[in-house]
Amino acid sequence: MTIQRRHKTMVAITVLVFLLCYPLCSSGKEIKIGVIYPLTGPAGATGQLLKKAVEFACDVINNKYALDIPLAKSQGITGLGGAKITVVYADHQGKPDVGKKEAERLILKNKVKALFGCYYSSVTATASEVAERLKMPFLNATSTSPTLTKRGFKWFFRTTPHDGLFAENFFQFLDDIKKKKGIDFSKFAILGENTLWGVGVTRAELGFAKKYGYEAVAAIQYPAKCKSLLNEVKILKNLKPQILLQASYVSDAVLSMRAYKRLNFSPNAILAMDAGFITPKFIRDLGNDANYILSREVWSYDLGVKKPLVKTISDLFKKRTGKKMDGNSARAFTGMIVLADAINRAGSTDPRAIRNALSKTHMSADQLIVPWKGIRFDPDTHQNTQGRGIIVQIQDKAYHTVWPFDLASKDIIWPFPNWKKR
Repeated sequence: MTIQRRHKTMVAITVLVFLLCYPLCSSGKEIKIGVIYPLTGPAGATGQLLKKAVEFACDVINNKYALDIPLAKSQGITGLGGAKITVVYADHQGKPDVGKKEAERLILKNKVKALFGCYYSSVTATASEVAERLKMPFLNATSTSPTLTKRGFKWFFRTTPHDGLFAENFFQFLDDIKKKKGIDFSKFAILGENTLWGVGVTRAELGFAKKYGYEAVAAIQYPAKCKSLLNEVKILKNLKPQILLQASYVSDAVLSMRAYKRLNFSPNAILAMDAGFITPKFIRDLGNDANYILSREVWSYDLGVKKPLVKTISDLFKKRTGKKMDGNSARAFTGMIVLADAINRAGSTDPRAIRNALSKTHMSADQLIVPWKGIRFDPDTHQNTQGRGIIVQIQDKAYHTVWPFDLASKDIIWPFPNWKKR
């Protein structure tokens, strides 16, 4: 072989090696995460706020912030040479079948390294089935149906507490109110939408009612995305429950409040299962009519009084987005940090390595903006075992922690003021 031919051969080999290695070398520069949310439809406003929370979390991960949370003080995923998290969004519109198709598209076409979402428990169920089949890590931060972590899935992880825990919190709270106020009551009713989430909430609440000695006078499921709740509210008013437990997304939550006012339905308390009752749109649409509602929560701005990290991050979020952080966005922010931390510890974008790193997650309470004891996944169900809930009340069109009493920033207003006396 002549020197010239040998030179050409060496050049060809060098080019071939470069082409073969380039994808491996460059893959560390960008890590795609697929995020599935309801960006349009009845919960579109919630989905857009969740999207802003994810984007804020990615900015904290990809750039330097003086914050005491994982990855904030460095640039990018240090375990992969400073690789940046990029997000590919999908809009499921509140439809489980759409969520399923979008999950397949993100994995097979967009080649994402993990999935994140989906807010609606019913959509999370179908999308995570795809992830399980295709062996793709799926981190869920805001869906709370207890069934999601009872399927024996190996690739699904959930950071937020589920409705079983929250449902028990309701009755613990009601028992504490009895002691604090020196009153007695036992009759309650349930109103909930009829998707996987609402049905699961109702089942959990009925189960804990027996344990705590409460009597359900009604458990009404209404069609999700309904146009009127007047008939359901008429039934409730005739039954005269002392407490109403409710599970609704935002459009239904607003609709129900207008029906309560119109028919002057005023139980001692309306205790909501988060979701539509804690989105900014709820107060924005109702104004003063939103006051006095109680809701379970996983976060509140006033927690920043005792934990400065909460105030710092929520203020940064408001400055960046022009929107106030809420329980949904706080959980989404936290979930993306957890997923990025697992990728960092994995030191790889291999799905199995990410899954294994997620299973070993152990974050302490001081690293979180949510009032949990930490994050550690159960080895079998992959449910975070260290989450807990709080109860907030809307007073003067703002959310305030009222339970547990040692975390309270304001005293609870009880009972719910009659509509005609406001």
